[in-house]
Amino acid sequence: MVTLKEALALDESALEALREEIKTNVANDKELNAYIDLSQSGSGIPIAIKDNIQVKGWSVTSASKILQGYIAPYNASVIEKLEKANLSPFGRTNMDEFAMGSTTESSCYGPTLNPLKRDCVPGGSSGGSAAVVAAGIAVAALGSDTGGSIRQPAAYCGVVGMKPTYGRVSRYGLGAYASSLDQIGPITQNVEDAAILLDIISGSDEKDSTCASLEPTAIAKNIDSDRKLTIAIIPDFIKDASDDVKVAYTKAIDTLKSAGHTIVEKAMMDPKFDISAYYVTATAEATTNLARYDGVRYGTRVEDGSLVNSYFKTRSEGFGDEVKRRILLGNFVLSSGYYDAYYVKAQKVRTLIKAEYNKLFNEVDLILSPVAPSVAPKQGEMEDPMAMYLSDIYTISVNLAGLPAISLPIMKNKDGLSVGLQLIANAYEEQTLFDGASSLEKSL
Repeated sequence: MVTLKEALALDESALEALREEIKTNVANDKELNAYIDLSQSGSGIPIAIKDNIQVKGWSVTSASKILQGYIAPYNASVIEKLEKANLSPFGRTNMDEFAMGSTTESSCYGPTLNPLKRDCVPGGSSGGSAAVVAAGIAVAALGSDTGGSIRQPAAYCGVVGMKPTYGRVSRYGLGAYASSLDQIGPITQNVEDAAILLDIISGSDEKDSTCASLEPTAIAKNIDSDRKLTIAIIPDFIKDASDDVKVAYTKAIDTLKSAGHTIVEKAMMDPKFDISAYYVTATAEATTNLARYDGVRYGTRVEDGSLVNSYFKTRSEGFGDEVKRRILLGNFVLSSGYYDAYYVKAQKVRTLIKAEYNKLFNEVDLILSPVAPSVAPKQGEMEDPMAMYLSDIYTISVNLAGLPAISLPIMKNKDGLSVGLQLIANAYEEQTLFDGASSLEKSL
């Protein structure tokens, strides 16, 4: 598959041939189940779009039964920016229902498979977006990251996934899961392509009050892979990681040292507090955001006599088990008598997490961290919700603090599965993040 940089140099006839090639390859491999459909819009460079980003005239369902039949009446801001740059949305990619999951197994369309090893999951919730890039049936893709949902599937599938600083990219037109955590970002074949795509979709947006009033980034043309940086490692973080992750971590550290970067050991609070703060915050926001899906305004409606019964039946049949679980959790932590004990306390911990990162970034440029405790698990292995929640242990603090981070593949294990690591930067320091990531990629 051509890279995004290469695709930018193609003429219209070559782009048409590329789109047809992708459609043919998808038709010949339906087992992967990474594309929900191959709707097309425009004649530009084809970019796969996660099924929770609005594209005018497309069915957009967030991989949920409750949104079947909904047609987007407008474009998300990122889609408008893609089209202005001669990039075109091309195909909806599979995902965990309403972005709630880490495996892309909770989709109403069935699970997506990992292109590297098909009995394994591709990660989630942007598993479809990562899978199409890894399988060579997309030039690049857009995903969304609420607690690692771009970086983790990118790590599992052996591609590059980047979560921008909160507010760097407009969320207008993104189906909301947790509004203070969600962020759209690129999934690409390499670091430079991720920078190119970020440059295209970033920038202020008057339609999104949470979007920073900043010009679009201009990172790709300014990447300096020879820039020497101070990079923190957190030895305590890898104690409970698998042997594959430990080997990749050591390899990345040695590679960065050889490239002339300064490596320093630091400590951070036990990430179990990140897990607690994240799931209280995310479920509280999710239960509020998903209250709008009542069968009256959007998608599926199940008639059952009275309006109240219709609400109940529509939501009972429309939402999957994981979504219901998080709605129940969210209502619990926001309920009278528990609000202060859970939600307020989670916000205090979130403030501590942000302060800890601020202190660390006064001393270092980047942080090197695992993305997940292990390589991609087999299909069905993450049925226990607690095991799935704990798989996010390395990624969620980045969202709680609103920081940018990028996942890139470091190596493959003996089974051919990818082991990815992430670099984390201070807020709005994407240039530093890409300089470090480019250096690591180049050195590897």
